Amino acid sequence: MRPRRALLYVPGNDLKKITKAAGLDVDGVILDLEDGVAANRKDEARGVILEALKSVDFGSSERMVRINPFYTQRAEHDLDAVLPGKPDAVVVPKANTAEIIKETDRLITAAESARGFAPGSIGIIALIESGLAFVNLAAICAASPRLQGLILGAEDLCADTGITRTSAAQELLFARSALVMHAAAFGLQAIDIVQTNFTNNELLQAECKTGSELGFTGKQIIHPAQVEITQAAFTPSPEAIEKAQKIMEGAQIAQADGMGAYSLDGEMVDLPVVKRAETIVARAKAAGLIA
Repeated sequence: MRPRRALLYVPGNDLKKITKAAGLDVDGVILDLEDGVAANRKDEARGVILEALKSVDFGSSERMVRINPFYTQRAEHDLDAVLPGKPDAVVVPKANTAEIIKETDRLITAAESARGFAPGSIGIIALIESGLAFVNLAAICAASPRLQGLILGAEDLCADTGITRTSAAQELLFARSALVMHAAAFGLQAIDIVQTNFTNNELLQAECKTGSELGFTGKQIIHPAQVEITQAAFTPSPEAIEKAQKIMEGAQIAQADGMGAYSLDGEMVDLPVVKRAETIVARAKAAGLIA
């Protein structure tokens, strides 16, 4: 699966900003049709996004499109307009039920078939941003084989539940942990909350550190200045990669000798430690740090 250490939202009606984002070497660019576009510019944004998907060179960045919620009656028209450009993934906001994911899957499947795209080549990312979505989270995670990740929408979640949003984000600890647990259980990526203060690097670094420690694989961002800090925070350090590789090599030797656990640098290594090392190495490979 692609690395998604940083996913940058860009207004879908601004080709200039889209082109700039495409050259930032960010893991993913989310071409936005929802909150980032005024209501009277959404139809125009569909055409701009289609043009960008067909003509802009995004390099290694993943090309994603956030559609409008299904309850707005815009989602199906959004998909009709942008799927001919074959985005890498569709971000579904207000993914409150499994049925919403299933309907998105159905529409993408029809478009792939009609246009001769490889079946299953367009992924789905679900935005989890309401109390109802958390109640239904297990069913949502199992709704489609296209589903590749969960994004935590903190601002909408707080608005929906009455949670008071703070800069420390302690009020979101349960929601963040619950989303990570579900993502892990279903083999999905977990994308953390947005830091809306894009001028405060210390706040961003602290939030990234907490998100990484909680188990998130990446983070949403809203400004180019956040790319470097965010991607670095969700990239294993050279020291961590080296240690993980040593753990895996030692585990192979121990297994060949019939041992379930072994000692490395004075520490006991057993299966959970090996699994953690495998995760670090997998992330390093996805980031292109090792072959």
